Amino acid sequence: MRVALGFLIAAALLFAERCFAQPADTTDDSLRIYAVHVSGGLYGVYLGQGLIITAAHVVGSANPPVRIAGLNLSAKVVKSSPFEQLDLALLSVDEEKLPVSLRLRRMPLCQRPLFAGEPVIVAIPERTARSQVVSPLSLPSDIRNRFSTAIKDVATTGNSGSGVFDANRKCLLGIMSRKIFSRPVGGGADKDLAKYFVAAPIIRAFIPSEYGF
Repeated sequence: MRVALGFLIAAALLFAERCFAQPADTTDDSLRIYAVHVSGGLYGVYLGQGLIITAAHVVGSANPPVRIAGLNLSAKVVKSSPFEQLDLALLSVDEEKLPVSLRLRRMPLCQRPLFAGEPVIVAIPERTARSQVVSPLSLPSDIRNRFSTAIKDVATTGNSGSGVFDANRKCLLGIMSRKIFSRPVGGGADKDLAKYFVAAPIIRAFIPSEYGF
C-alpha cells in the first residue's frame, strides 16, 4: 500500500453539509470571525494588522481575492513559500477597510508543544469542527518526520488554508496544508489517514520579524 499526499481542495466541501450538521459550541463559533475565504473556495486566517496567513498553494495570483468580515477585498502577497517547502503564504489587506471590531483583534500563535490526543477546532467562515491531534507514530514511517503535525477526522474538518486552533486557549496551532492518504497498490479506493497542518512555530519563523509575531 502506498502513502500519498493530496491537496485539500474545495471538492471536499461536498462533505460539508453532513460533516458539520451538529451545532457548534458558541465558544468554538467565536473563532469564525478570524476565518477568511481566499481565492474562492479555500481559506486563510486573519492574524491582525491586516495580515492573513494561508497555504501557499491556495494563492493563485499576486493579488488574490479574499472575503473577510463580509467584505470582498483584494489582498497582496507579502511572502510566499513553495508548496513543497513550507506551503505558507502571508497576505495583507488594507486594514482601514476592515470594520473596527476586526481591526482591534489579534490571533496569537500557540507557543506550547503539541501532544497526541489534544482537542482542536478547525474553523471556516461558515462553521467549525472538532478533531484531535494524532501521534506521528500513527503515520506511515516514510513521511512521519516531515508531516508530523496532523489531525484525524479527515472528512469532518476544513480544507486548505483552514485554521487549526487550540480548543482550550483559542490560539492558532497551524494552517491546513494537505491530506495524507493510502493508495492500494493493486487499485481500489484511497483511504484517508489524516490531515497535515503547518505548525505555529514554523508560521512564526516564516512571518517577517517587523510584525512582532
